Amino acid sequence: MEFKDYYQVLGVSREATAEEIKKAFRKLARKYHPDVSKEPDAEARMKELNEAHAVLSDPEKRAAYDQLGRGYQPGQEFRPPPDWDAGFEFSGRGFSPGEAADFSDFFAELFGRMGGARGFGAGQRANFEARGEDHHAKVLLDLEDAFTGATRQISLRSPRSDAQGRVTLVTRTLNVRIPQGVYAGQIIRLAGQGAPGIGGAPPGDLLLEVRFRPHPRFRAHGRDLHLGLPIAPWEAALGTVLPVELPQGSVKVRIPRGAQSGQELRVRGKGIPGGQGGAAGDLLLEIRVVLPPAETPRARELYETMARELAFDPRQLGRG
Repeated sequence: MEFKDYYQVLGVSREATAEEIKKAFRKLARKYHPDVSKEPDAEARMKELNEAHAVLSDPEKRAAYDQLGRGYQPGQEFRPPPDWDAGFEFSGRGFSPGEAADFSDFFAELFGRMGGARGFGAGQRANFEARGEDHHAKVLLDLEDAFTGATRQISLRSPRSDAQGRVTLVTRTLNVRIPQGVYAGQIIRLAGQGAPGIGGAPPGDLLLEVRFRPHPRFRAHGRDLHLGLPIAPWEAALGTVLPVELPQGSVKVRIPRGAQSGQELRVRGKGIPGGQGGAAGDLLLEIRVVLPPAETPRARELYETMARELAFDPRQLGRG
């Protein structure tokens, strides 16, 4: 996927004000609108202009785009890093995946999951009352927090426009209670921490979507935990019982005799704890048989003895 420079598309600088972006878009739209333009690429250019304007005219999307795209050039190969938007606080205004599909793959990849309720228009009655919009943010936690629960200090960045329409990021810090048993994709709702209400109505909520930071050993899927378990050839051949350290505590696992690389063992109830009385996940262990190196004369002698006496040809397995 190629990186798109929306500032270049509109012909404005990265320091452009909201008014300058609006003027640039209107000028180019008059030139390339398919109903009036004689340019051969008018339709494609207009689609490009609409996409750039959709991002740069929205303070939230512009702030996220500015941070993500720093250092990239137009046309450069680009893949957004995992959880690139963690720590950004977005309001309910956004694009549904269907609406995002009208634009490029680049746009859909970045903003296609930012859908939500639309804000109220400026033309509504002054005495209109409405609950404030819910805000959304993705937060990164340590896997260990799911086992113990915790209170974490979380910083969220949200854009603000100054009097000239230039966007800056403002950070606010919240103390958030992380419940035991939380899993990736779960939503933690903070009541009253969203946008202010209209006409004296209550504020909206802040919805925090949980994601886990990469763990050096485990991979979480729901409440299940996946782990590659290295074992020695004799442990695989003869069977054994091995301790496995978990993010909290440990468990003893029986390796069956004749275990093979790629075989999966399931240990019930040893994944992420169940939240609010729910069932705990499982621990899934992928067996990885690791051969000792033949770097010493004695090690080579043992391998040569096995080659002579075992008469084992793995390429014959499953034949006949």
